[in-house]
Amino acid sequence: MIKNILLDLDGTLTDPKVGITTSARYGLDKIGYPVDDSTNLDWIIGPPLKASLAKILNVDLSDDLAEQALLGYRERFSAIGLYENEVYPTVVETLEKLKEKKYQLFLATAKPTIYAKQILEHFNLAHYFNEIYGSELSGERTNKGDLITYILEQENLKPEECIMVGDREYDILGARKNAIETIAVEYGYGSLDELTQANPKVRIQQFSDLLQYL
Repeated sequence: MIKNILLDLDGTLTDPKVGITTSARYGLDKIGYPVDDSTNLDWIIGPPLKASLAKILNVDLSDDLAEQALLGYRERFSAIGLYENEVYPTVVETLEKLKEKKYQLFLATAKPTIYAKQILEHFNLAHYFNEIYGSELSGERTNKGDLITYILEQENLKPEECIMVGDREYDILGARKNAIETIAVEYGYGSLDELTQANPKVRIQQFSDLLQYL
């Protein structure tokens, strides 16, 4: 029986496209690597950001350029970008019903915890969650599998009593690494091919479909 629901943030609960992509362009521009507005950066939403910036720069993850771009990104994102965000339809009423049904809800995002908490509080979503888990600014626990392992340990949760809901393959594969079943939302930033390859247990078209499955 499912008692605990682990929820991704970006692309699952909120649409962060404007804030993330604009802040990424700002960070890259600061180090002398401007990216044209016509270049699609939607693919950076979901996975660890520093790795995505390194890919754009065509450098190793350890390269100082990637770190400088990340610092530039955070400069803008922490002040402006995290509020350039929008809660997806049916999220609020669905979280309300899940709490009424006594599910424990845990946020599981690769985004730094400090930003995740600010976003959920800004949109009045924080009170639905038993706890908010994200990565550290140092980069620790940006891997979704490591993050979920940490949540299970911290909360003393049994994998068979949990389910992970997210929009990218990282959510699905990270949960599977921890023997947790998954639900993929199709309205986020994972392509249909990506989700098909990751093979979640269930795929839903809107967040409220979660209630039908559970």
